Amino acid sequence: MKRLLLGLVGAAVLSLAAAPQAEAQQPKRGGHFNFAISAETPQYDPHGSDTYATLHFSSPFYSTLLRYNLSKFPEIEGDLAKSWTVSPDKLTYTFTLHDGVKFHDGTPFTSEDIKATYDRLRNPAQGVVSNRRATFADIASIETPNPTTVVFKLSKANSSMLDHFASPWNTVYSAKDLASDPNFPRTKVNGTGPFTFVEHVKGSHVAGKRNDSYFKKGLPYLDSYRGIFTLQAAAMLNALQGGQVLAEFRGVSPADRDRMVAAMGDKLRVEESSWTLNLLVLFNTEKPPFNDVRVRKALLMAIDRWGGSQGLSKISTLRAVGGVVRPGSPLATPEAELVKLPGFSKDIKAARAEARKLLKEAGQEKLKFVLWNRNLAMPYTPAGIFLVDQWRQIGVEVEHKQSDTGPYIAAMRSGNYEVAIDFSNLFNDDPTLSLTKYLSASKNPLNLARYDDAEIDKLYELQLRETDLQKRRAHIMALEKRLFDQAYQQPLLWWHRIVLSHKTVMGWKMSPSHNLGQDLAEVWLNQ
Repeated sequence: MKRLLLGLVGAAVLSLAAAPQAEAQQPKRGGHFNFAISAETPQYDPHGSDTYATLHFSSPFYSTLLRYNLSKFPEIEGDLAKSWTVSPDKLTYTFTLHDGVKFHDGTPFTSEDIKATYDRLRNPAQGVVSNRRATFADIASIETPNPTTVVFKLSKANSSMLDHFASPWNTVYSAKDLASDPNFPRTKVNGTGPFTFVEHVKGSHVAGKRNDSYFKKGLPYLDSYRGIFTLQAAAMLNALQGGQVLAEFRGVSPADRDRMVAAMGDKLRVEESSWTLNLLVLFNTEKPPFNDVRVRKALLMAIDRWGGSQGLSKISTLRAVGGVVRPGSPLATPEAELVKLPGFSKDIKAARAEARKLLKEAGQEKLKFVLWNRNLAMPYTPAGIFLVDQWRQIGVEVEHKQSDTGPYIAAMRSGNYEVAIDFSNLFNDDPTLSLTKYLSASKNPLNLARYDDAEIDKLYELQLRETDLQKRRAHIMALEKRLFDQAYQQPLLWWHRIVLSHKTVMGWKMSPSHNLGQDLAEVWLNQ
């Protein structure tokens, strides 16, 4: 059932360029590739990150245990793992690893590096941030009987475990490096990936060159690449049109797509897909008056998502109205049920009247606050402007504050904010993956609303262990209702992905997630 469920996302990918015949050509070796990255990572370590900027920066340098085969998404294939078996009780996962793999510093890769990496993910040392800690809570032990075998033993069966092993965030590090400094990967690079690190010039670019010792024969094709930081959409589009960059792999707005098609004609490739990503309205539940559920609920009820989706979809990557699971996927809440939840009513006049009443009851009729947001033009800026306008209509005065990704994430993690636009950055439609975001803050650092809620944790656990589809859906909907009734945090809108590249760029594969397929190993230039 799970592979079928996720396959619906893969089927949604749409290419607007007639590329299949071209992709069948024999890849050409060599050349230098410039692509745009529309945000700069605040640090290098994907384990402690939830922004795509870190993956687009770091993925070419690293390997993972498993990964998704984007030609057959959501099929899973080995990366460092050559093969694997799962015991009938789903409590033991045994991986056979590729032999002869080396880290970029020449150190041989062994099963000990897998163990050290996953020990760091599930039980990080003091001062180390692991955003995937809750994901691997079921791992009871990791054994390394020989250098090319690693065995994971679970305390409980987990229906999502193979997807967790295939996560692009679980980059594999050297046990030697982690022993010398558990935070080594935050500021230094030493992986087994297709490219070796050349330099990072802050505010300018990250550069890599071919790893001549890469364990996948014949790869990568490129000699070198440069990821150029282009924080302003206009600058990125101008660079793309002028050929200074040949692609941007995150996504652009419909308006930008139309402009570039008009300007570049058949030189441009356009690919579109539904997107496993949403923006969230987030409250700091530790800060008054946002520790009052009436205030939080009032602000959510004032948002006209249905009307907003129509307007924002024309100017931004925001599109679909949905709850905690991507709309349209089998375990998503049906629209007929969704509209009954706080924040999703189609009768916006009545909803706003109730919102004003709640603010009055809470003594917050003249509420003022700062909305914290990233300074990414797409889609954070239009989302922020939209929310400020929505709240103005119930008499709330909001200052819209935007900043670079680094300070933005630092403020969120330190709790130095009142209300913010957050994001749920997923790489597939697995419900466990999307629901992890809403676990109690004591269990998961990705929960930046800073609440603990035992009922949400209980419902998360119930859906994780449930194999009956209808019963699992019921647990998910109960969790969603609890989350929205308490108004801790809530999806604003889900995204739609549009990727632009020059047709000379070959071998890159579109997917419903901008977190996947960024190691550049199979990219080549047809020029």
